[in-house]
Amino acid sequence: MPTIFICDDEDDILRYLDKLLRVSGYAVETFSRGTELLMKLESAGRAPCDLILQDVRMPDIDGLQMLDQLCKRWPDIPVVIMTAHGTIDDAISAIKQGAYDYITKPFPKEKLLGMLERLLDHRRLARENQQLRDGLQRGSGAADAIIFRSQTFRDVYDLTLQVAESDANILVMGESGTGKELIAGALHRNSPRRDKPFVSLNCAALSDTLLESQLFGHVRGAFTGAVMNQKGLLEEADGGTLFLDEIGDVSPAVQAKLLRVTQEKDFIVLGSTRTRKVDVRFVAATNKDLMHEVREGRFREDLYYRLNVISITLPPLRERREDIEPLALHFLKASTRRMRKDVRGIDDDALQALLQYDWPGNVRELENVLERAVILARGSSITVGLLPLGARRELIAASAQPVALVALDEVERQHISVILKETGFNKSRAAEILGISRKTLDRKIQEYGTGGSNLA
Repeated sequence: MPTIFICDDEDDILRYLDKLLRVSGYAVETFSRGTELLMKLESAGRAPCDLILQDVRMPDIDGLQMLDQLCKRWPDIPVVIMTAHGTIDDAISAIKQGAYDYITKPFPKEKLLGMLERLLDHRRLARENQQLRDGLQRGSGAADAIIFRSQTFRDVYDLTLQVAESDANILVMGESGTGKELIAGALHRNSPRRDKPFVSLNCAALSDTLLESQLFGHVRGAFTGAVMNQKGLLEEADGGTLFLDEIGDVSPAVQAKLLRVTQEKDFIVLGSTRTRKVDVRFVAATNKDLMHEVREGRFREDLYYRLNVISITLPPLRERREDIEPLALHFLKASTRRMRKDVRGIDDDALQALLQYDWPGNVRELENVLERAVILARGSSITVGLLPLGARRELIAASAQPVALVALDEVERQHISVILKETGFNKSRAAEILGISRKTLDRKIQEYGTGGSNLA
């Protein structure tokens, strides 16, 4: 929820704007004196609001002097000047000094709300772009980028940005490979905790003992093999965000301990008796139906509601096909840069195949497909024959013109023909792409036509 500070010496204006903006979904704080606003900003230590609405005439400080301080000391916070008809010249001077815009009293509420929405969208996009540039400079841009074109995912991403500013625990749901950890990272980067640690843990990858040790830490001698004290990830994430992936696979014993942390904000290190306080925002993810797990008695209902204050459901890739092409091009570019290969694009047949495939492994499967295709590519573009999908028959059918229904053997014959042609009838390389042995390929060539001449 965006936060707007309003500074005006007229109580009626403050009451009207406070009510209007709160009803419109904004958090609001009002100030009747300019010095009060400046003191609030100074004490906050960081930008505590997303936009400032400021009257150009204040009783305790010149409005333009105040604007000058705001622009110099908090340049990332846009300022909108409110002015009466007789002070238009002051408003124009304010724009020259760095104000984002001005609005004249009395103003229609539709005009004000439209202006605020436009400016806040601009600020959000600018912040996202800066974060992406920072990520690229750190070399992590490819891993952290969230690429989409579809309205379906735009709605998900808008919700992510909206709830990121809160401190509520978030449950991210979706099939494997849909990008749940990317959304968790976006929640952290756009939250007030962005300058604190973001710590990630895959709960399904560890046994109960190791999971407890990783989460809560342990003291020496707590269990066999505990030869020294170890700080847990809860302490590592103090002040920041802890992302618990595959939360649906956590045992009841660990669930009980997690419930205490979410409720009381404290925990006990394994082997210790001393309680430790911690300030952590939890983002949990699962590909399971947690409500079903609750009904079946495998997941605690109280923990479910502690983690699921707000839920974000990620759609599978087959339900947002508009995103397949930009994602594929993104992965292609990342792979070619990493492998230093000159592969510049995806040909039309291969792209159509990608667009029509159902992607049971979602975005992660698409990334793996493009990476392997780049490894095997010898030309400047990705072709159908380089797409190493488990459902290869479906890809060939998708990329071809509509044909009559045929037997599986005929589909296999056509596919082997395509691979042999793409590799210049290099049988060893064709067998590698097909995922079969050279001996098996020779046998199939023998079945479908001597030397491959009848495969075409």
